[in-house]
Amino acid sequence: QVRLVESGGDSVPPGGSLRLSCGVSRLPFSFTALDMGWYRQRPGHQRELVAEIFSGANTAYADSVKGRFTISRDNAKSMLYLQMNTLKPEDTAVYYCHGIYASGEFWGQGTQVTVSS
Repeated sequence: QVRLVESGGDSVPPGGSLRLSCGVSRLPFSFTALDMGWYRQRPGHQRELVAEIFSGANTAYADSVKGRFTISRDNAKSMLYLQMNTLKPEDTAVYYCHGIYASGEFWGQGTQVTVSS
C-alpha cells in the first residue's frame, strides 16, 4: 500500500519559517510519474491547494502563498518539500501531502502548522 508521510509541522510565531517534508514509499512505479502537491485545511474552511509541482518540475502556487512558500521535490529520494517563510496566523492549518497520476491519487495523514504569538 502506497504511503505518504508528512513531517515538520510545528508551532511558530508570525514571521517564522518551517519546512515540511513528505516521504513517499511503496510505490509500484517511479515517483517521477506523480504530480505532487501540498494542500491545507484551515479551521472552518475546506481543504485547499497550496502549491503543486509537476513531474516536469514546473510549479504553481495559491495567490495567498506566492513569494513566501516554495515547493520542491527530490526524485532520487521520493521526497516532497514545502519551505514556508514569513508565516502568518492565517497559515495555521493541517497540511497534507498529495500525489496524483493517471490512474489515481494518494494522500498523507497531515501535519499541523500553527502560527501564533
